[in-house]
Parts: sequence; structure tokens; C-alpha cells
Amino acid sequence: MNTVRRAKEEDIPSILELLVQVDMVHHKGRPDLFKGPATKYTVEELVDIISDDSGPVFVCVNETGQVLGHAFCVHKQILNDHVLTDIKTLYIDDICVDEKARGQHVGKALYDYAVAYAREHDYYNVTLNVWSLNEGAMKFYEAMGLKPQKIGMELIL
Repeated sequence: MNTVRRAKEEDIPSILELLVQVDMVHHKGRPDLFKGPATKYTVEELVDIISDDSGPVFVCVNETGQVLGHAFCVHKQILNDHVLTDIKTLYIDDICVDEKARGQHVGKALYDYAVAYAREHDYYNVTLNVWSLNEGAMKFYEAMGLKPQKIGMELIL
């Protein structure tokens, strides 16, 4: 049975492998923007991120402890803005399910865990960004009940 928990330092090698998978999805879709194969964090940065309670990282592991996926989350709150309210948002920066574990509901387990965490810590909402090139992720998030909040657009010159 799979379990979701906070990431630990010993999970870093597996997280790095997953980060390469994420990068390659983006690289294949937008090689003009993503170098591939790469990771967005170094080992040292991951050590700091994992130990920082304001940005929890969750992993889904199987019964042998193998990491099947991760969810990087970030606390966001703008206070005393002239236009925006002071709501507290849990931003999901990244969810990745290992290519070999797809179809095992790992993504749903990670997403549900992040939402439960947000509820327990009195967040107003959960947000994330998804690249339009990643149709599978877009369908997954729609199936989880997410709706577009805003849309980023570009003109390549």
C-alpha cells in the first residue's frame, strides 16, 4: 500500500530522478524554453527545501519505501496589498509521478494529501500552474476539480 509523507533527505536521489522526468516533459514540449535533461534544484537546495516548513515537500512511497512521486508546495500570502485580500494560499509548485508508477493513483494521493494539509493549516485555497503542452496534467487537475484561475499568454518574437 502506498503512503504519502513529508520528504526526507534520504529521498533526494529519487526526487532528483523525478525532477529530470518533469524537465523532460517540458523539454519535449518546449525545447525553446527547457534545456533538458536537468533538475531545477541541486542536492544542497533540496536539503534546504525539505527542511523548510513553509514549503513542505511530500512524497508518495510504496511498501518498500521507494519514492513513486513528489509534491513541492509553497506558502504564499500577500499582506496589506492595495488590491488583493490577505488570503493564505498553498501553491503546488510541482507534482510528479514516476513514469513507472503512472495509473496507480499516486498523483491523486499526493494532491489529496496537499489539500488535506492546506485545510489543516487554514489555507484559503490551493493553486498551481500547468503548462498547456502537458495535456495529461491538465486533464488530471481538471479531474481533481481545479478550474482555471488565470491564463498566461505569450507571443514568441
